[in-house]
Amino acid sequence: MNRRDTSPAVARLRRTRRLMTLLFASTTAACLVVLAVVAIRIDSASRRSGLDHEVGSRAAGLSRAVWFDAGVLHLEPLRDDELAQGAQVLAVLQATPGKTPTVRNVVPGRSSLPDTDELDEVWHRVLDEQGTVQVSASATKGGRLRWAAAPVWDDDRIGAAVLVGTELARSEHDHDLLVRWLALGCTALVCCAAAVGHLLSGRAMRPALRGLGQQEQFLAEAAHELRTPLATLRLVVERNGSSDEALRLVDRLSRLVTGLLARARLESGARRVELVPLRLDQLVETTVEELPDHESVTVTAEPVVVRGDPDLLAQAVRNLVENAQRHGGPAGSPVEVGVTPGLVTVRDHGDGVPLADRERVFARGVAGTGPGTGAGLAIVRWVAGLHHGTARLTDAPGGGLLAELRLPVDRSKSSSSSSHEGPGTVGA
Repeated sequence: MNRRDTSPAVARLRRTRRLMTLLFASTTAACLVVLAVVAIRIDSASRRSGLDHEVGSRAAGLSRAVWFDAGVLHLEPLRDDELAQGAQVLAVLQATPGKTPTVRNVVPGRSSLPDTDELDEVWHRVLDEQGTVQVSASATKGGRLRWAAAPVWDDDRIGAAVLVGTELARSEHDHDLLVRWLALGCTALVCCAAAVGHLLSGRAMRPALRGLGQQEQFLAEAAHELRTPLATLRLVVERNGSSDEALRLVDRLSRLVTGLLARARLESGARRVELVPLRLDQLVETTVEELPDHESVTVTAEPVVVRGDPDLLAQAVRNLVENAQRHGGPAGSPVEVGVTPGLVTVRDHGDGVPLADRERVFARGVAGTGPGTGAGLAIVRWVAGLHHGTARLTDAPGGGLLAELRLPVDRSKSSSSSSHEGPGTVGA
C-alpha cells in the first residue's frame, strides 16, 4: 500500500465521503418516512371514511324501508331489499320507552352482534343523537366490525334502529399491505439514494485525491532535490577546511529545509504528527547549542518528559530564541531560556511588544514587533497546537518580553529519566 493510500488527508476525505453518503441517505430516508406516514394516515382515514359512508348509507336506507303502523314494526321489506341482502351483518333493535331493546331479524346470527352492554350503548347513542351513529365494536364470536345504527321513527319517538355492520379485517389487511409495500419501497429507495450519494461524492472528491497525490509527489521530489545539493555543499565545505561558522550555516539551512517540508506535509495532511516521550530539557539545551549565536543565551532547565515531535519542538524553541535575539535589544543582548515541567520560557531584555499586538505577532507574515515575511512565532503557535499546548507573550519581571511555550507533561515517564535515544528522546 503506498503512502497516498495511508495519508491522513486521504483518510479524512474518505471519512467525509462516508459522512456525505450517510447524510444523503439519512435526508432521503427522513423525507420518505414523512411521505410514508402522511400516505399511511391518509389511506387509513380514507378507508375509515369509506367504511363509515358504506355502513351509514346502508343503515339509513334500510331505516326508511321499514315502518311503524299503530305501534307495530313492519320488517317485511327487508326480505327483498338489495341493501339488506348486501349487508354482512344486519339486525333491528326495538324497544319501548324505558326498556332494554330487543334484537330482531338478525343476519347471519346473534353471535355476529356485539354483546348486550354494547348494544345498549348503541341504542342510547341513537336516542341521544336522534340520527345515524357509527361505532367500532367486536362481535360476540370475535372480530372487529364497524357498525352504523339509523333510527326508525314511530310518530314522534324513536321506536327502533336498523343496525348494519361490516368487518374491518379486509380494510385493515389492505392497509397493512400498503404499509408493507411502502416500507419495502422506502428501504429500496434509501439504498439507491445511498449508492447514488456514494458514487457522486466519490466523483466529486476525485480531483481532491488527485491533487493530494500530486502535492505529496511534489513534496517528495522537493525534499530529494533540496537535500542532495545541501549534502554536497556540506562535503565541499568540510573538504576545503572552511570555518565552523560555514558548517553551522549549512546545517541550519538543512534543518530549515527539513522543517519546512515536514510542516508542508503535516498541513496538507500527507503525514501524521508522531508524539513520542522525550526529554524536553535536553532537547532545549541541544537546540540552543546549535544556534550560531548561542554565547549570549543561558539555559536553566529541570528534567522534564513530554510527548512530542523532536524536530517540531526544536524548531519552535529555535524560533523563540532567534526571535528574542533579533528583536530583544541590541545584538548580543542576553537571552534567558528556562525549562520547567510543561513550560519553556524565553526572556529577552528589549522593549517588548505592545499588549494590543501580542496576538497579532502570532499570525503568519508577522515577525517581531513589525510586519515582515517571517513566520517564526506563527510556527511556534502551530507547533504548540499540534502538541495540545499553547504559546503566548507576557511582560517579563523587571522589563523585557517573556515568551511561553506550554506543553502537557508526560506523567507516564519519570522526569528524572536519563536514558535516551538521540537528543532528548526517552528510550522505551
